[in-house]
Amino acid sequence: MRHPLHPALVHFPIAGWSLATAADLASLGWGEPAWRFAGVLLLAGIGFSIPAMLAGFLELTKIAEDHPAIKDVNRHMIVVMTALAFYATSLFLRLQGTTLTKPGVLAIALSVTGFLFLCAGGWLGGKLVYGHRLGVGPSSPP
Repeated sequence: MRHPLHPALVHFPIAGWSLATAADLASLGWGEPAWRFAGVLLLAGIGFSIPAMLAGFLELTKIAEDHPAIKDVNRHMIVVMTALAFYATSLFLRLQGTTLTKPGVLAIALSVTGFLFLCAGGWLGGKLVYGHRLGVGPSSPP
């Protein structure tokens, strides 16, 4: 491929998880339709995160260990994996077998915390692209 696959795939878990957190917060007022939607979005976000993370890991293997960005790459990976852990735990807490149940305060708090880690991971990802220029091809002359 001429460009990295990871940036193209991350939009799906970001959208799923962000909307799940919004639906969780909306469920405090709107009830069941919102929390059911949040549960489905959590599952979709987790499912879509796997190929996005695998693609990111493949991109990681192309970066030299002494590259100036490697610390930020590792931070990005750890922060996003932490977001995944919070969202997966939130989903787990609202499952009874294979049935979604109303989330408790802890499940919603984990979703909000996952969102904060997701935002931090996105900021670090932006730093990798715009600050360290990872995944950016050579500039063509004007």
